Amino acid sequence: SQAVLQALEDGLKKADADPSVKAVMICGENGKFSAGADIRGFSSPRRLGGALGPIVSLIESSEKPVVAAIEGVALGGGLEVALGCHYRIAHVKAWMGLPEVTIGLLPGAEGTQRLPRLIGVPAALDMITTGKHIPATEALKLGLVDEIVEENTIEAAIRLANKV
Repeated sequence: SQAVLQALEDGLKKADADPSVKAVMICGENGKFSAGADIRGFSSPRRLGGALGPIVSLIESSEKPVVAAIEGVALGGGLEVALGCHYRIAHVKAWMGLPEVTIGLLPGAEGTQRLPRLIGVPAALDMITTGKHIPATEALKLGLVDEIVEENTIEAAIRLANKV
């Protein structure tokens, strides 16, 4: 939603400007990272405010480490947000993917560029062109996530942020 995009942008800019903040952690709510955009919003007139692509670029260009704590699902724009982060930790039961292609859309927030850089062209093409969702264990093998945990992902992300 526009509110989530604005909160991401505002929060990152505030954290980057605050010298007491050493790292940033992005997580979802209620055990879900993000299922991406609400497609009902695609038919509404463009609202003022940020689009996802520039916000993901803002995350990626942060001088402070940004860690994604992925629980539940990171799909579509949600995965693209995680791809912009410098580190990704996922719960062992999490799933990731770019399902937009199943409704005739390509990932629009540079996921088609970031995913191949991270996991290689063959695996990325498979995910991008089929809309396939992968479990955290496969994401770890591919290099999409840096670590998987069975415990609290937020606490694990904070530990990693403190370490880096």
